Amino acid sequence: MHPARRPQLGQHFLRDPRLRRRIAESLDLLPDDLVVEIGPGHGEMTELLAQRAPQVTALEIDAHLAELLQEEFGGRSGIEILQADILATDLGSLCRRHGRAQCFVFGNLPYYITSPILHHLFSFASCIRAMALLMQREVAERVVAQPGSRAYGYLSVLAQLHAQPRITLEVPPGAFSPPPQVDSALVDFRMVPRFVSWTTGEIRAFLDFVKRCFAQKRRNLRNNLAGIYARNGLEQALMREQVLPNARAEQLTLEQFGRLFRRLHVRCC
Repeated sequence: MHPARRPQLGQHFLRDPRLRRRIAESLDLLPDDLVVEIGPGHGEMTELLAQRAPQVTALEIDAHLAELLQEEFGGRSGIEILQADILATDLGSLCRRHGRAQCFVFGNLPYYITSPILHHLFSFASCIRAMALLMQREVAERVVAQPGSRAYGYLSVLAQLHAQPRITLEVPPGAFSPPPQVDSALVDFRMVPRFVSWTTGEIRAFLDFVKRCFAQKRRNLRNNLAGIYARNGLEQALMREQVLPNARAEQLTLEQFGRLFRRLHVRCC
């Protein structure tokens, strides 16, 4: 008998065995992958992951669930259960401990902290080969959105700076226990870094810049950036990058954001 969920942790457990198999079969796992599983819950996916990879490290923040998982899988070679918060986990150290340069990340993410988890994972992008993450469909659509669409925003740029994300499976509420009030989707992230010559500090500053560009989506780009850069310099940079004065952030591609940032950054630093 499974223990009661803790609502404050946003727990929705995958209960549909056919869907679990479909998800497992869709994963782009390699024979020597280290799989890091975020939020294994009752181990619904842990066994299936272990059948497809030589090492699975499952991170469960719920102490009671972690204890039950340890009882079930503790003696199994190739399965490691850790009571840990992904937001406090150093993926680089975890990979090195297992003698790997990179890992594959799988997770059924709590809806209320999906964005912080994505930020944390992308901060370890060089340690991640690929990811497959279950999340609220609305968030998934923002992650994969293209310029010009209503869903395109900061999260789109963040994800596409580090990866090529695509929705591979749509998951109805009834596949979970208890069922959430919204649809979910599985997003596959093939890690393909952009702006590889940039330093970590430049990437961090760039993301702060993009966040400011999207600060108020109804305002145009020039107005969102007016408090940071001198008006003449900003207008010259926009003109040189062939960005219309009344353009909004949602109209710019990742490459345009990158060029505009570099032009403004070099100009004022």
